Amino acid sequence: MSDRIGVVILGSTGSVGVNTLDVLAHHSDRFRVVALTAHRNSEALFEQCLAHQPAFAVMADPGAAEQLQHRLRAAGQPVEVLTGSASLERVAALPEARYVMAAIVGAAGLLPTLAAARAGKRVLLANKEALVMAGPLFMAAIREQGAELLPIDSEHNAIFQCLPPGFATAGLDALGVRRILLTGSGGPFRTTPLEHLPEVTPDQACAHPNWRMGRKISVDSATLMNKGLEVIEAHWLFAAAPEQIEVVVHPQSVIHSMVEYMDGSVLAQLGHPDMRTPIAHALAWPQRLASGATFLDFTRLAKLEFQAPDFGRFPSLQLAFAALETGGTAPAILNAANEVAVQAFLEQRIRFTAIATVVEWALEQVTVSAVETLTAILAADAAARVVANEWIDCRTNAGGMR
Repeated sequence: MSDRIGVVILGSTGSVGVNTLDVLAHHSDRFRVVALTAHRNSEALFEQCLAHQPAFAVMADPGAAEQLQHRLRAAGQPVEVLTGSASLERVAALPEARYVMAAIVGAAGLLPTLAAARAGKRVLLANKEALVMAGPLFMAAIREQGAELLPIDSEHNAIFQCLPPGFATAGLDALGVRRILLTGSGGPFRTTPLEHLPEVTPDQACAHPNWRMGRKISVDSATLMNKGLEVIEAHWLFAAAPEQIEVVVHPQSVIHSMVEYMDGSVLAQLGHPDMRTPIAHALAWPQRLASGATFLDFTRLAKLEFQAPDFGRFPSLQLAFAALETGGTAPAILNAANEVAVQAFLEQRIRFTAIATVVEWALEQVTVSAVETLTAILAADAAARVVANEWIDCRTNAGGMR
C-alpha cells in the first residue's frame, strides 16, 4: 500500500477533477488519493471523500468547509478538513504526494499550482492561468526545484506527445520543429451568423458540440479565448516563439494538435474528445495505462475538416496573440478581464459580444509592467478586474445589457 503514488487533486469537483478520480479509481493498485479540494461544492466533495478516503479535504469557502466537516464526522470519516488559500498551498506541497493535478479554474489556481512546482512535484497542469499569468516565474520554479511538468489540456498534451525528448533543453529549432499547430473545434458559434451573436444566451454558449466542461471554460471555448490562453501557455510550455504557434479550427476534435517539422513531416495525436486520455498519459508517463476512453474506429471517421480562425468572429483570440506579443503582465491583464467579463455574461449583465470588448478595454487602460515578482502579477490582475468591472457597471447602470 505504501508504495502507491500519492496524488493531490486541486479542483476535484470540476470536470478535470472528476475525470482524474475516474482514472485513479481504475488503477487503485498504483495510485492513492492524498487530498481533494473544491471551492464551495461540499456535497460533491463529501461524496468524493467517502469514495476515495483522502487524508485531507480543502474548501475555499469557510462555510462550506464547516458543513463538510460536520458531515464527514457524522459518517465516521477521519478526513482533516481545511479551508482558505493557504491550505490549498499546504496540500499542494504535502510530502506524501508525488503528483499534483492542478485543475482549479482561473487565477485562483495560480498560488497552489506554484506551490506544487516549488515543492518539486510532478505537476499535471490543467490550470492555464499559472502559465498565462506567471509564465517566467512558474517555469523558473519548475527548473530550479527539479519538478516535472506534464500538460493536461488535450492540445498541449498532444503536442507533448508529438515532440521528441529533450525539447525543454534543446529548443524547437535545434530539433527541427517549424511550428506548433493548436487545433480547436470553433465552439458552438463557428457558423452562427454574426448578427445573431449579440443575442446568444449563456446556455447556448455552454453547449459545446464535442466536450463536456464547466461553464466558464465552455464560454471561453465559444469565444476562442480558451484557444488564445492555450497559445500563451504553449509559448511557455514548449519555449515556442509566437510566430511558431498557429491555431487551426478543426470541428471534429479528433486531431488534438500537431507538430510540423522542417522536413515537411507533421506528427498529430488523435483520439476521441475525452479528458481521461491526457490525464492517464500524464499519470503514467513515460509509460501508458488504460484511461477508459473509447478507441477510435477509423472506418467510421467520415471526414476531418480544417479552417483558419476568423478573427472577426473571434476577436478574443486576436487579443490573446497581441497580449503574448506585448509580454510582461499583458497576459495577466487579459486573463483577469476575461474572467470578469465571462462571469458578467453568465449572469446576463452583458452580451456575449461584449466579452472581447471588456478585455480590449482593460488591455488599453491598465499599464503593462515586467513580470519580475508575484506581487507585480497580482497587482496587474487586481487592476484589470477593477477596470473591467467599472466598464460593466457603467454600461449596465446606463440601462440594459451592452
